[in-house]
Amino acid sequence: MKLEKNMCIVIPCYNEGQRLPAEEFHSFFQESPLVLVCFVNDGSVDDTAKILEEIQLQHPDQVDVVSYPNNVGKAEAVRRGIHHCNGKYDHAHIAYLDADLATSLQECMKLREHLKSPIEFCFGSRIRLLGTFIKRKKRRWILGRFIATIISQMLRINVYDTQCGCKLFSKALSIQLFQEPFISKWLFDVELFFRMIMLYGMEHAIPKMLEIPLTRWIDTGASSVKLSYIFKLWLDLYHINKTYRVRAFKNPSIKVA
Repeated sequence: MKLEKNMCIVIPCYNEGQRLPAEEFHSFFQESPLVLVCFVNDGSVDDTAKILEEIQLQHPDQVDVVSYPNNVGKAEAVRRGIHHCNGKYDHAHIAYLDADLATSLQECMKLREHLKSPIEFCFGSRIRLLGTFIKRKKRRWILGRFIATIISQMLRINVYDTQCGCKLFSKALSIQLFQEPFISKWLFDVELFFRMIMLYGMEHAIPKMLEIPLTRWIDTGASSVKLSYIFKLWLDLYHINKTYRVRAFKNPSIKVA
């Protein structure tokens, strides 16, 4: 019998001992008793495992910890975490968040309110608007906007921020989107959009997705992504674009624009 929860949140962790905001998790669990947080310890070599164990001991009914001895990368850690939750828990919605909670748990829950028919996939967007607090380092913002523009053109859909680490899905959709391993360890978010288009076709996929401006997002300054990845990023984008367009070409019923 699957344990009943109304929401599961997967959080990949790789050497997060110094930036994991444990107190924020403690407060959230008291506010949201029917939400399950699944931490995926992705081969951490610091004290991440110990911290996660302590959190789980204090909230055994709301915390699940999945640990891997070796680092498999963020994409695979998220994918395995979602598979784990979908197999173990009975829930309507599932999400993933970054461990530093740049997007807060509370804001993630607000986004969940948008997961109503026909929306099956919604995601946060770091758009600087009047009344919002989006704190990003200038060089990261400039680079991020350039990359986001390229990705939007590649996908051929009007999306402002594909890379924000707060995405939510209906459980049924997550089972399909996370079935296969991803091509890229870090740009798997882009693949999710391609998979939506492959699954429904462009015309029917767009009404099922919703981009929602965040009210608050804070750049912690720390990142597991090495600076050298900037050079490999373009190669990953090339392989992603080529792979999914070849798949679409082999299936003429799919319209990818």
